[in-house]
Amino acid sequence: MTDTPQGFETLAIHAGAEPDPATGARQVPIYQTTAYVFRDADHAAALFGLQEVGYIYSRLTNPTIAALQTRIAALEGGAGAVCCSSGHAAQIMALFPLMAPGRNIVASTRLYGGTITQFSQTFKRFGWSCTFVDFDDLDAVKAAIDDDTRAIFCETIANPGGYITDLDAIAAIANEAGIPLIVDNTTATPYLCRPIEHGATLVVHSLTKYMTGNGTVTGGVVVDSGKFDWSASDKFPSLSKPEPAYHGLVFQETFGPAAFTFHSIAIGLRDLGMTMNPQGAHYTLMGIETLPLRMEKHIANAKEIAVWLEGHDAVESVTYAGLDSSPYKARIPQICPKGAGALFTIQLKGGYEACTKFVAGLNLFSHVANLGDARSLVIHPASTTHRQLTEQQQIAAGAAPNTVRLSIGIESAADLIADLDQALKAAG
Repeated sequence: MTDTPQGFETLAIHAGAEPDPATGARQVPIYQTTAYVFRDADHAAALFGLQEVGYIYSRLTNPTIAALQTRIAALEGGAGAVCCSSGHAAQIMALFPLMAPGRNIVASTRLYGGTITQFSQTFKRFGWSCTFVDFDDLDAVKAAIDDDTRAIFCETIANPGGYITDLDAIAAIANEAGIPLIVDNTTATPYLCRPIEHGATLVVHSLTKYMTGNGTVTGGVVVDSGKFDWSASDKFPSLSKPEPAYHGLVFQETFGPAAFTFHSIAIGLRDLGMTMNPQGAHYTLMGIETLPLRMEKHIANAKEIAVWLEGHDAVESVTYAGLDSSPYKARIPQICPKGAGALFTIQLKGGYEACTKFVAGLNLFSHVANLGDARSLVIHPASTTHRQLTEQQQIAAGAAPNTVRLSIGIESAADLIADLDQALKAAG
């Protein structure tokens, strides 16, 4: 790769990929191996002591996965990235070096239902807690932060409603409090938004979604901006103090901007074991090659379909941020200048029953618990992804009982509209 700055489309194809030195293979090979032969005892010791970068064991590092990490870090403008087994795993990986029993995070109420459950229920088993706040209320966000808060968490484009977060304003609050902002960029992808440019410390993705784009594998990633000073306070001892889990190594002192990335590999992947498999990394690498092209089509379809739905007699409202009626449209030039994404919800006048009939009546739209596929997808969150939440939590998350989530694919917009129309009519 040249040292000249590369365009997004170029990085999506070339970042992290060089011809294989052994065979000349142009595509990144799938290194389907568990372990790697050391040159000698000194080489092995240097690798285990983090004095030399290389490959030890595929729970930690793997050449195929390393190529994917390099590519995603380049696309997000980060200092490094660590891939793992799923988006949920990425959230744990992002918080693991920051948290301890008794610590908490402040998170947006507008999150994927599984994330809300993870934060509100599973975190309790670690002794962590989470305060959920409406991130449109900046004063409430500030008020929720206390001496034990170790991070702020939100989504760029919130799932399921497609609401756009004012990342710059939230980042300013995080900076004032001296804590990192963690942004889930799954639904926007770095093509629409690079949260690090808006002040995010860490960016997480479910690579299962738009980044892979074909519904074949699960995966997650944590991207480190490399810009946070973990030593500025005593809040993050795993990074700023001698780490007992790694022979007393001080990661911030030793690795500087790469401290979080090295900690996540040497301790996070080592001890949590939430490793991505190399074949999954290969699928994602191939998916990212077409990410810019797919996102353009996703957005064009979403805008056309959202406008059509807003005018339909059976539809009470549409949450797509790209509509003139959306209160979030003004944030598009600031946060997502290339478009408002392709995920949004519709509220049906017929309520819960009409939603279930509508979903059952669709033909081109696949009824699945996924988003970001090349195919158009549909789900009724209140009975599925957000089922574990109370109705009040569902409403706060944008997943009320009369709400259907649409993930618009890259098929013909006319065909998708025809399918929606017949299903709406069938639902009464």
